[in-house]
Amino acid sequence: MKSKLHSAKNPDAFQHVRESFARQGLMKHLGAELTALGSGECEIRVRHRGELTQQHGYFHGGVTASIADSASGYAAYTMMPADSSVLAVEYKINFVAPAEGSLLIARGRVLRSGRTLKICAADVFVVNSKHEILCATSLSTIMALPGQSDISRPGRRPVK
Repeated sequence: MKSKLHSAKNPDAFQHVRESFARQGLMKHLGAELTALGSGECEIRVRHRGELTQQHGYFHGGVTASIADSASGYAAYTMMPADSSVLAVEYKINFVAPAEGSLLIARGRVLRSGRTLKICAADVFVVNSKHEILCATSLSTIMALPGQSDISRPGRRPVK
């Protein structure tokens, strides 16, 4: 996924996404990396570690769902006005294969971009012997929060 020119809504959107991603404690905890951005697109990767597995040694579903959620949210964020932040209002995930491999890759994309709501999808692949295998797919509704920064301030709960 290559970076594309962004719409005039927010010419600094990619930088805002990178800064926001860097502030996410969970993404840091998972060792997640933001690896690609485009207008309405985002890719996040996580390398396999024992701490991220479930009892069978596969990536835990919570890891898979977390990077799918963030990839969708940040895909939506690339299309928000500069004074906005984003918040997921719902998402559904289907696990379609065990996440057995060395790397998880979530690729989020905006399917429909309304003024307030963005409908997004994310596919999550596991890399096993250099092949990508679809292991999960999600559908999300992401809401724009106009006039609200995603930088947390004392006395205020942080948003996405």
